[in-house]
Amino acid sequence: MTARILITGAAGGVGTLMRPRLAAPDRVLRLLDIAEMPPAAPGERVELVTASVTDQAAMEAACEGVDAVIHLGGHSLERPWAQILDVNIDGTHTVLEAARRRGVGRVVLASSNHAVGFHPRSRGEAGDYLFPRPDSYYGVSKVAMEALGSMYSSRYGLDVIAVRIGSCFEKPRDTRMLSTWLSPDDGARLFEACLSAPSPGFRVVWGVSDNTRRWFSLDEARALGYAPEDDSEVFAAELIAEQGEPDPESLAHKHVGGLWCGPEFDTAVQEAGR
Repeated sequence: MTARILITGAAGGVGTLMRPRLAAPDRVLRLLDIAEMPPAAPGERVELVTASVTDQAAMEAACEGVDAVIHLGGHSLERPWAQILDVNIDGTHTVLEAARRRGVGRVVLASSNHAVGFHPRSRGEAGDYLFPRPDSYYGVSKVAMEALGSMYSSRYGLDVIAVRIGSCFEKPRDTRMLSTWLSPDDGARLFEACLSAPSPGFRVVWGVSDNTRRWFSLDEARALGYAPEDDSEVFAAELIAEQGEPDPESLAHKHVGGLWCGPEFDTAVQEAGR
């Protein structure tokens, strides 16, 4: 039987990395975004949908005949409150409600380390269900995402897994990412575990590779069947030669959210023009 997986935000950074890695002979990827996406390559089993996660009717249509949703859609950087509220928070509600109405039993939500960004690194490894301490409006939207996922799981019986993604790029871009990196291949392994774990209910897991300098727990992800194979340490010598050894008292390393905890991300002040 062919499975159909809806991926929102499929034209974004993580979505682009996951598209080839989540492809399978017995799977159709329904890719949704407001941005243009490359057409299907020969032999690629994809369905392209141009729509916004804020459009209830469009999301219900996109959820028709779908076995699971991977919700990556939304603003991936800090934005003014109105934009975050509309796309990231209301958009997540729209996706979950569309899944409920169309009988989709499982939704995987792309949460973020910024949901707990102000958690001090001095307190040690960040646990899977670390209490929210968002560092930005964006971080608040991820807290709301997790709360909505919990409610839809408890009230309506959906299996919902919120993945607090660290930094998913082809390779780490700075010394902080030596601790937060999720390799694209491990990202696909984690999403596969989220899609296949039997009756997970509601879970919050960290999306990170098994890095030598890892800040985050992998207990709950491994309980789902995730078996990471990559380690950012292979990039450490090059990055440290360029940027120096990480300073635990620097803004980038003092909190889980890194530079997002600094004044440049005080969007409320920026919006007020002062």
